[in-house]
Amino acid sequence: MKINRIAFGLLTIGMLSCNSTQKEKNTRESEIYPDLKIVGAMKNVMWKGELGSSIDLDTISDKNGLYGLGPVSFLTGELLINNGKSYVSKVTSDSTMSVEKTFDVSAPFFVYGKVTEWSEIDLPYDVKTIQNLEKFIDDKTTEFKRPFAFKVIGQVSGAIIHTQNLPEGIKVSSPDEAHQGQKNYIIKNEDVELIGFFSTEHKGIFTHHDSFLHMHLITKDESKMGHLDELEIGEMKLYLPKK
Repeated sequence: MKINRIAFGLLTIGMLSCNSTQKEKNTRESEIYPDLKIVGAMKNVMWKGELGSSIDLDTISDKNGLYGLGPVSFLTGELLINNGKSYVSKVTSDSTMSVEKTFDVSAPFFVYGKVTEWSEIDLPYDVKTIQNLEKFIDDKTTEFKRPFAFKVIGQVSGAIIHTQNLPEGIKVSSPDEAHQGQKNYIIKNEDVELIGFFSTEHKGIFTHHDSFLHMHLITKDESKMGHLDELEIGEMKLYLPKK
């Protein structure tokens, strides 16, 4: 009986310790990322085939200054929330896509947050690529609360975006399988907005394993939108959240 009481006591202490640790972790995350929420994880979609809904976008109640991005559930398109407006792009052919405004959609992973005030920064002439942009943002935001949303507005000289288009019923256990059916689209000399999220700590969660950035591009006429893969910056300005 004494052994059972000791074991029960140790189990209780362990459970309290785990609960305390989890509460501390949740508290730390809410303090560090009070304006940004992360649902699901890219790596679970790509490697574990968790393609179903982790969030219904119409459950996000406060749309004022809202920004977010991710794929459509079951990888059938791309999602973007730009200043409270939700866009869904889907493949219609090798060279065309549809872009619809709706919150009636879900995502297997999604990052979103609110920004209502921005600081405008001119991009130096030598910032031309995604890699240049990542380094410039990293250098400019060493004192920022991370992760955070940002946007880049202006004309791109060139860009390549993709839209997910996974065939129905396909099982996914690797990135190669996840990208089946994906279509790439070339953007040339167009006015666009890039909506992105920056983090040095969320590789495989909402950024790829080799990047601190996840960005979606939407053209000014809202006819094309997708995940940004390649970029050649023309005349553009960077917008960072006001601290």
